Amino acid sequence: MQIKCNVLDRQFQMYQREYEEAALRVLRSGWYVLGKEVEQFEEEFAAYTGRKYCVGLNSGLDALIMSVRALGIGAGDEVIVQANTYIATVLGITENGATPVFVEPDMYFNTDADQLEEAITDKTKAIMVTHLYGQASNMGQIAEIADRHKLAVIEDCAQSHGACFHGKMTGSFGISGCFSFYPTKNLGAFGDAGAVVTDDKEFADKIRMMRNYGSRIKYHNEIEGINSRLDEMQAALLRVKLSHLGELNQERVVLAERYTKGITNDKIVKPQTREGADSIFHQYVIRCKDRDRLQKFLAEHEIQTQIHYPVPPHLAECYRRLGHKAGEYPITEAYANEVLSLPIYTGMTWEEQDYVMEWLNQFYGI
Repeated sequence: MQIKCNVLDRQFQMYQREYEEAALRVLRSGWYVLGKEVEQFEEEFAAYTGRKYCVGLNSGLDALIMSVRALGIGAGDEVIVQANTYIATVLGITENGATPVFVEPDMYFNTDADQLEEAITDKTKAIMVTHLYGQASNMGQIAEIADRHKLAVIEDCAQSHGACFHGKMTGSFGISGCFSFYPTKNLGAFGDAGAVVTDDKEFADKIRMMRNYGSRIKYHNEIEGINSRLDEMQAALLRVKLSHLGELNQERVVLAERYTKGITNDKIVKPQTREGADSIFHQYVIRCKDRDRLQKFLAEHEIQTQIHYPVPPHLAECYRRLGHKAGEYPITEAYANEVLSLPIYTGMTWEEQDYVMEWLNQFYGI
């Protein structure tokens, strides 16, 4: 049996008629950029996240970059970020000339809030939180620290569409919740797409101007902006998927529960969920001391897995200029050598999952 790490067309097939109707609606409208579909998606997604405003953008990376820029953060400023995040989170900082200050993750793969205060300096302007792999971070403690030090909180919610901390949805704690709708996400589009959500009207208006060349009115450019507009087609298709997101997320939760119960190999460390937090299991990430051999073993049995992520940002070639060395963030580096993402996707059958667990339980590492 061949098992892919992710399969995208099954969720399309589940709602094929709705997707096709939405696509035809856009094609027949004669309006393809910043129209009614974008406006309606923005209203619906703002309501879904519990925020007042949503601004649709071209990508999740643009959401991060523009959020930092809209706060006036730039050269000479520092932004605290967890060291085991995806490179896009850090790019949101460095693309504005600011400096990332890394902190280690906790046992849930998210920001270790106990390390934040030690990382704060007089140059610190914000804390950028990543809700990695779909689990909400420890937002109670993080928000309290940020408030006490008068720091902005920017949430990277690229993997946490619908995850909550004590009943409050990710993306609704900081001034900015930044979302990616890349096709593999729980709320994935059919191409690149992203959004910022916020309760701050001035901040939303600034992001809205920035995405459209810095203008509110065509040819009247108030600020230096870029082109980062969510197009009508992606907005229409996202509206379809958003209407089913609850059931899609629940399907992943059930699959994750089956993994947690069915994996019995003591060489494998299964993910845990923090009390008060929940996860929508964008990824089901295990750890194994002999990870590379495990991945090869699974591949031999036609089970595809992925590593999220093999090279931490502080050791990435593009950030050599920051001067970090191997061993500086040992927890992050241990995770990079041990984590493995198992197949989990909409429409995954129990037979497919049982096959994955069968071979996982037969592996014997070091």
